[in-house]
This record gives sequence, structure tokens and C-alpha cells, in this order.
Amino acid sequence: MKILALDTSNQPLTVAVLVDGKIQASETLTTHKKHAEFLLPVIEDLVQKSGLKPVDIDRVVAAVGPGSYTGIRMATTFAKSFASTLDKELVAVSSLLALALNVRDEEVLINPIFDGRNQNMFTGLYQWQNGQLKTVVDDQHTNMDDWLKQLANVELPIVIVGETDNFVGPYKDALGSQIQVAQGLQNIPNAALLAEYGQQLEPIKNVDGLEPRYLRLTKAEADWQAAHPNERGGNYVEKV
Repeated sequence: MKILALDTSNQPLTVAVLVDGKIQASETLTTHKKHAEFLLPVIEDLVQKSGLKPVDIDRVVAAVGPGSYTGIRMATTFAKSFASTLDKELVAVSSLLALALNVRDEEVLINPIFDGRNQNMFTGLYQWQNGQLKTVVDDQHTNMDDWLKQLANVELPIVIVGETDNFVGPYKDALGSQIQVAQGLQNIPNAALLAEYGQQLEPIKNVDGLEPRYLRLTKAEADWQAAHPNERGGNYVEKV
């Protein structure tokens, strides 16, 4: 199977090509957020370096959020367009799970974090079980205090990974030596790992129905709700 994997959820942009279980080419850029400028050229370059054409790809694996609104819309839109136009398989993966793939240890819980500012975060809790990365606590947008309450009864060591700088202190204060902090490259998403993991997942059946996983209201939705306080719950914003 020939797989193209990508993650543009936040500042890092990472793309990889996997052929029959072997990584053929990968690239990760962390110095900018100009994903609209670089994504397609990087994909074209890596596919070509792998000796392939876009039509040769069997499956696209995309991290579809949470994260930057623009970033996850870009990944989702590309993946849907690619899969639909070329009639290819599409696998959609949580961007938090994609980050958790960097920690391969069945004896710990993995807590990926995207900084949502002002002590808010996108986060979840995962654990490896028999070669599968399982969800222990669902992905969510929450604040530090509420998240620590959810972890109060957890007994296993917890590895925090990702955008952890603004949260290490509260974690340590609440959970002490139970908390381990991922280091270096573990904190950057890796499309090669995403491709490897995505090859074992079932493709989605409704490509056109795939939406970014925002986990909080977009500005357009928040503005709409503010202007329509008595109207709740409708599909008042069409998501790309």
C-alpha cells in the first residue's frame, strides 16, 4: 500500500510517503505557519522523490484536528479533495493522537497538549494497548484546572507531550513525580509515524462528510450565537 500522510494542525508542517510499510520520504518544517504556501510543493516533491505520481497513492492519512483552525481546514480540504478526485482511501486521525504516537510506552498514559492560551488547552489521554493507541479520556478543549480534576484519580505515570511549556508548573504542583515531560523531537508531530499508524485503520466511508475536529466554536459560530441568542443547536455554519 502506498500512503501519503500529512499534519498541518499547528506550526509544524509534516508530510510523509510510506510504501508497503517502508518510509520512502518525509519532511517536517517548524519555522513558519505558511502552510498554504508550502504544503502542496512539499507533497509534490516527496511523492516525486518516492518514484510515484499522485495517482499511484492508495490512501491519504490526515490529522484533522483539533488545532489551528486554518491548519486543520487545510489538511481536511486537501485530504478530501485528493481522495474524492482520485478515488482514493481516506483515513482521518485526531491531531492529538498523532502527537501521542511519539511516545511508545505501554506503562504510561500519554497526554498530548496544544496550547489554547490563557491556561486553556486542547488535550486528551491515550494509552498503548496491544499495539493500538487507545483513547482513555476523549479529546477536548478545556482549561488547566478542569483538566487536572479529570486526572485526579489516575494512578499511572503520565507523559505530557507537545506544547507543554505553559503547563508544566501546574502539572507538577498537582501530580508531582507522576508527571513526565517529553523532550525534544517527541514534541513535534511526525508524519512518518502517522503514515505507519494510519495503514492499520479503516478508511472513512463518507469522504464528503468529513469535517475538521475543531472541539470549540469557530469565530464565525461564536459571532452567530452572539447575534442569535435564542437559536441554538442548528447547523448554522457550514464547515469546509
